[in-house]
Amino acid sequence: MSLVQTHTPTIQAPQLAPSSRRGFRSIVAGGLTGGINICIVFPTEFIKTQLQLDTGKNIMTAHHSIMAPYKATILESKNVKAYTGSVDVVKKTIRQKGVTGMYKGVTVLLCGAIPTYSVRFGVFDFLKSKFSDQDGNLSPLARLGCGLGTGVTEATLVMTWVETLKVRLISDQRKKSPQYRGLVHAASSIIRNEGLSGLYKGLTPTILKQGSNQAIRFSAMETLRKWYTGADQSKSVPKPFVALFGALAGGCSVLGNTPIDVVKTRMQNGSYSSTMECARQVAMKEGVRGFYKGCLPRMNRVCLEVALAFCIYDSVMDIFKTVWPSK
Repeated sequence: MSLVQTHTPTIQAPQLAPSSRRGFRSIVAGGLTGGINICIVFPTEFIKTQLQLDTGKNIMTAHHSIMAPYKATILESKNVKAYTGSVDVVKKTIRQKGVTGMYKGVTVLLCGAIPTYSVRFGVFDFLKSKFSDQDGNLSPLARLGCGLGTGVTEATLVMTWVETLKVRLISDQRKKSPQYRGLVHAASSIIRNEGLSGLYKGLTPTILKQGSNQAIRFSAMETLRKWYTGADQSKSVPKPFVALFGALAGGCSVLGNTPIDVVKTRMQNGSYSSTMECARQVAMKEGVRGFYKGCLPRMNRVCLEVALAFCIYDSVMDIFKTVWPSK
């Protein structure tokens, strides 16, 4: 009998964490999420854009002296806004154009939302699969990086031209004689008069906006999910908490980048030649408050939209686990 026992080493296959890359399913689920979401929240987007574009009109007012009541002695210029607030936008729009007026420009946003959300969730899942650790979790820096990469990609591929057409259509509705007959006519007119670059006006602020948007949103969402589950990838988050976390993530992004959104909207309306000129003019004419125009309706819209988006997306992915399981 040998006094030396030999142990045959047991080679175990590495335990892989559940993959956060959900492939083509995340792209399809993202598209479905975008279509449903936009139909619900578009009226708040319409209100926000109207307020941001309402720079006012200068009206000359005559003042009369007591000594010469029938002769104007002083002319005073006064800037008069078209709307006094969000409620005023709703009242005037419905009175003048009916309820359908609140959905002017929804076609372009709806057409853009499907590819945008597909890119958003597809790219984030892809990046997350590349940068997550062996437990499937992202570091705080990786969360920001994945969100930033997602935002830059969607801004470059989809969001810029979609937002340009949306702003132009909504702005065109404010005119007594609108020049655009619809989405296709607006796009063809802009390309014919301004070239393809006309659809990409505001590319820089859009990249800044979407990059910061998704960096903040996905970072906040992933942080809250990790806090709730204790970094356990097998544990799911109840839908009410998903909605709450999404609303908080959306609210953080609004507070962080509304100034960029204001500059982007003004640029896409075609009123300025550069991003810096636009920012300088807003600062000179309207001050700091000008950079936060439309913040309240945008906060309402974004919190609702992001909460719905993550809830819808998680629900669709739960259904896909049954009807379209991954290999």
